[in-house]
Amino acid sequence: MRRRQLKWLWKRLRELAAMEISREERLMKLGAARSRAPTAWRLLDIEMDKQGSTFSYTLNRQKLCKVRRREGRYLLRTNLTENDPALLWQYYIQLVAVEQAFKNLKGDLAIRPVFHHDERRIEAHIFIAFLAYCLQATLQRRLHALAPGLTARSALEKFAAVQMIDVHLPTTNGRELLLTRDTQPEPELQLLIRQLKLQLPPQPPPKIATAAIARAT
Repeated sequence: MRRRQLKWLWKRLRELAAMEISREERLMKLGAARSRAPTAWRLLDIEMDKQGSTFSYTLNRQKLCKVRRREGRYLLRTNLTENDPALLWQYYIQLVAVEQAFKNLKGDLAIRPVFHHDERRIEAHIFIAFLAYCLQATLQRRLHALAPGLTARSALEKFAAVQMIDVHLPTTNGRELLLTRDTQPEPELQLLIRQLKLQLPPQPPPKIATAAIARAT
């Protein structure tokens, strides 16, 4: 983007320098060019004639080299100058993790809003949300090691497709056969399960009950 802006700005300045216009109009056009390419503008030294309408421009190669050296780097500014820079970076990463945790609690885990009025229920609500976050963080670490590129949210959405259903089969002697079964995972989910080295629990055994008990249940 910077290179594209610089190329356009250099061409535009050349066009403005060749125009025979008044000083005020040239200043307006220079201001418009600056607004369109602010990043490239900072890399040029532009001097306007104090009396006439002409101007000169040159590329500040020192600034350009400085900008290129900083490309791809993340700079942190702090007043803790006596600490080790590696330790400061570790603190910053921990801060990012804490902020992401609060974001997950408020977003995916929906800890808010809290509609409880009893203090014990509020504490229980927060505690359950915290346990859910611990499970989410554990899943995220496992995904990072075994299935990089997947987030905990996307993995949970895939697992949400598996449902548990109860199949009621009447028998000839007035009883009822109850089969509790999990739906078969899709091929994509089966691949994820194998990648995470997980194993789904076996299907529960069937249950036989009288029709009256089954209806009451």
